[in-house]
Amino acid sequence: MENFYEVNGIELCAETYGDPADPAVLLIHGATASMLWWDSRLCSALAARGRFVIRYDQRDTGRSTSFPVGDPGYAMSDLAADAVGLLDALGIDQAQVVAQSMSGGTALILGVDHPARVASLTFVSTSTGDEGLPGPSPGMPRLGTPDFNDPAAIEEYVVRSIEAEAAGHFDETSTRTLVRQDMARAKNYEASLTNHFATTFDGPRNGDFGDLTMPVLVMHGDADPLLPLPHGEAVRDAVPGARLVVLPGMGHRLSAPYWDSFIDELGE
Repeated sequence: MENFYEVNGIELCAETYGDPADPAVLLIHGATASMLWWDSRLCSALAARGRFVIRYDQRDTGRSTSFPVGDPGYAMSDLAADAVGLLDALGIDQAQVVAQSMSGGTALILGVDHPARVASLTFVSTSTGDEGLPGPSPGMPRLGTPDFNDPAAIEEYVVRSIEAEAAGHFDETSTRTLVRQDMARAKNYEASLTNHFATTFDGPRNGDFGDLTMPVLVMHGDADPLLPLPHGEAVRDAVPGARLVVLPGMGHRLSAPYWDSFIDELGE
């Protein structure tokens, strides 16, 4: 069941799975993505392996607080502070943090500036952002911007975006259902698709990837067309002792064929 939590002067919508007495796993999805992008079946499977799983809508996604389109007025460090505040609201001292794509930056801030709250970090399909890393695959279509006055055009834009990132692991029917649910839940879907890219991309106050001291796992698909595999390798190389798991054939999203591997590796 979804619940609302007052955190840092805003409202976050979150949902939990499993026994609160089990070790906590905090799932933070990437830019524009609400909690729905962490599939409920994956959350249930992870809970069945003895984890208390938390998925939530970050600012400007789902049912959490929405900000003016193009002018969110917050930074990535605020998103990290929201994660800490949510753990506080749930009475959780420490969690395994799993971050997808752009939210790798949020996880980095958590790990460096709030290390006591982080049992481990898992970076999925993310990057250090270093210059010299390869750009998106030449085959990635440039979809432009949808007409935000046309819900059908918005839906089609997001569906085609997911297809482009999927590297073949794509189901039209389930994807379209997800997008429709996401649009129906959002307070302002234009803000959802816009504002995370307009945030201030600050970093940790106290260091960088090399200052992470907790166990770090990097999971990356070797067919990721948005952030090709060298991005994951760069994260591994930047963190002392980090372990990289390459998922053969996976695109940018953690798609269903890779859930078992993800759960197994997270358990390690």
